[in-house]
Amino acid sequence: MGGDGQVSFGDTIMKHRAHKIRRIHDGRIIVGIAGAAADAFALLSRLEGKLQEHQGNLPRAAVELAKEWRLDRVLRRLEALLAVVDKDHSFIISGTGDLIEPDEGIIGIGSGGPYAAAAAKALVANADLDAETIVRESMRIAASICVHTNQEIDLEVL
Repeated sequence: MGGDGQVSFGDTIMKHRAHKIRRIHDGRIIVGIAGAAADAFALLSRLEGKLQEHQGNLPRAAVELAKEWRLDRVLRRLEALLAVVDKDHSFIISGTGDLIEPDEGIIGIGSGGPYAAAAAKALVANADLDAETIVRESMRIAASICVHTNQEIDLEVL
């Protein structure tokens, strides 16, 4: 999973080297965040709790978090997205409490997410590259298109 470092507030760049991806649950799960930072960290904390509650079962923890997100009045107002992966699953948990597991396992969230996901799909279909190279190139392409994405890329590999 890769993440850029740009934090924007409207049209203003507030930070260039933010770390938007984290390893959790003894390093076996990687989470990427997008949206309002405080909201994203609140959701990340809740996800960690669900993972503890369900002994690291990512699909179960993700479903329970999405259900909680939809039912809780405070959570429903949070403006954030989580991209969550382990060795076997890739999920997007949306700001409306949706839980999506993309067909190809390719996830893109945040402003540059659609650009990065499109680039990754093209690279997977047309090039013989390892996952790390695909992520780096996809993020580079997204940064060249999206004004809210920069080339300060963090990368975590499972």
